[in-house]
Amino acid sequence: MGLLRAAGVVYKPVEQLDLGPDSNEIYVEADIKAPRMGGLLAKIFAWILESRIFGALAFYILKRLNRVHKFISNATVEEPPMFVPLHPYVDLDEQEVIEIDSDASPAERVQQAMNCLPLTSENSLDAFKFSCFRRWTIADYSRAYRNGEITPLKVAERFIYAVHESSSRPLSIAFFINYDAEDILRQATESTLRYERGAPISALDGVPIAVKDEIDCSPYPTTGGTKWLHKVRPCTGDACCVARLRSCGAILVGKTNMHELGATPSGINPHYGPPRNPYDPSRISGGSSSGSAAVVCAGLCPAALGVDGGGSVRMPASLSGVVGFKPTFGRIPHSGVLPLNWTVGMVGVLAGTLEDAFIVYAAISGHLPSHEPTTLPPKIHFPLLNSTNPISNIKLAIYGEWFNDCNEEIRLRCSNAVQLLCERYNWKTVEVTIPELEVMRLAHYVTIGSECSTALSSHLENLGRSEFGWDARVVVDIYGAFNSNEYIKAQKLRYRHMQIHNKIFAKADVIVTPTTGMTAYSISKNALKTGELDYVNGGTIIRYQIAGNFLGLPAITVPVGYDKAGLPIGLQFIGKPWSEPTLMHLAFAMQVPTV
Repeated sequence: MGLLRAAGVVYKPVEQLDLGPDSNEIYVEADIKAPRMGGLLAKIFAWILESRIFGALAFYILKRLNRVHKFISNATVEEPPMFVPLHPYVDLDEQEVIEIDSDASPAERVQQAMNCLPLTSENSLDAFKFSCFRRWTIADYSRAYRNGEITPLKVAERFIYAVHESSSRPLSIAFFINYDAEDILRQATESTLRYERGAPISALDGVPIAVKDEIDCSPYPTTGGTKWLHKVRPCTGDACCVARLRSCGAILVGKTNMHELGATPSGINPHYGPPRNPYDPSRISGGSSSGSAAVVCAGLCPAALGVDGGGSVRMPASLSGVVGFKPTFGRIPHSGVLPLNWTVGMVGVLAGTLEDAFIVYAAISGHLPSHEPTTLPPKIHFPLLNSTNPISNIKLAIYGEWFNDCNEEIRLRCSNAVQLLCERYNWKTVEVTIPELEVMRLAHYVTIGSECSTALSSHLENLGRSEFGWDARVVVDIYGAFNSNEYIKAQKLRYRHMQIHNKIFAKADVIVTPTTGMTAYSISKNALKTGELDYVNGGTIIRYQIAGNFLGLPAITVPVGYDKAGLPIGLQFIGKPWSEPTLMHLAFAMQVPTV
């Protein structure tokens, strides 16, 4: 198809880019050329892509229309490739933090995290009986257990009943792919006995924690949202992050629902049902950690684990009105997680409050197993959230055209939230330009697609595609159409964008954006059995997520309000490598009510 070859961009050196507010670098909006497809249309599209006659032509047209050829395939990029976003550890000299012993056990780290939290009032169960809906925090569970007001066993029994009720017709919420009542009760009984002896392991002892079905957790199979992956890749034990939670006494309550293979941001799974948004069950909860977001939003668990390969923790957290936290690449062990996206995905935390996200993070962070790639072991610092001295002189980088590329209600809520922070703490905003964001999105898509396709290649040879839902089948077909030239170009662009972001972080402490470009959209009936392909809405939801994954940067989303339909809106902070304490300080400040 040489005659139809699309011209490629020639990227000028990063040193020549103007990243200031008056830059002439143009903000390129996403221009996604793909109709929404579900039901029969999704099936027809899959058949076209898999056709020997029409498939190659369809892939060529899709790449050209969506500017993959222009920005990736035929582009000229002088930077060297960067294959893994590993950051050398730099002591950032962050404010109001404490260094943690790297040899501390998970339970000891949890206790140190608890020591960093402000004191809260000792509310009894009676204080909650007649109030409106309120999520229990980890501190609430721990306090009630210590005071003998309730036991882990009683909590487990109520949890099992609630999950059963929510899974019943006429409208199943579909929180879980798998949960085992007998195993939950066994863990709860052991925890109850520890409290009776006056010897709980940690503040997490007896606290229900859910796990995305992309992470190994005994005794459950790890399906990745499929009907087949657990048959060819058996789960032989706990992932490292799950083992650390278990060692703290947490009750692992099951494997949460997710989009099949984490394929799109909707979270709709045709095999196990769509995890519905508790704010409005007719709408998505977001993906791919959809079940984890929904179960925390509904108050069944104070926290859950997710995996974030393209915003898959932060997007559902924002759409479901909870906190979503993705640390720096390499901060949390990845062993025992499905190997679907080696260099862009990592374990993250969804929680009802920043404090709960912090406590779970404290338990699962730490040294990586020796077989995982790393630089020098990074130091671990915790934020002193109980400090009477708020952090000062914080600079928040805002790229105005990008920040405002969302619906009006989100723009207003997020702008007001940033203004409130700056007024309350005397922080400053810094206007910047972050060029080539659409290029970075496409380079990330090529990367995650190539890695997922490679991970599944041997299984596809044996299984074919008949075991897939139709939406995941199309996505896997598209993933397999990327070639080595495009993958290498994408990694060159990764290095390029790392340099761009380093220059931004020389001007500011964090980058602040809305978390998503829209609030949760409605679930279509024709998506229930086939899944759906909605790249336009998907592109709007994922608009602010890519740097966290492609560049391995830490990021956090915190709720800042609702739209007119009562749907949650989130604000995101993207930090420098290893700046988790500063991000938690910012998110905690955002949680503090106005006096």
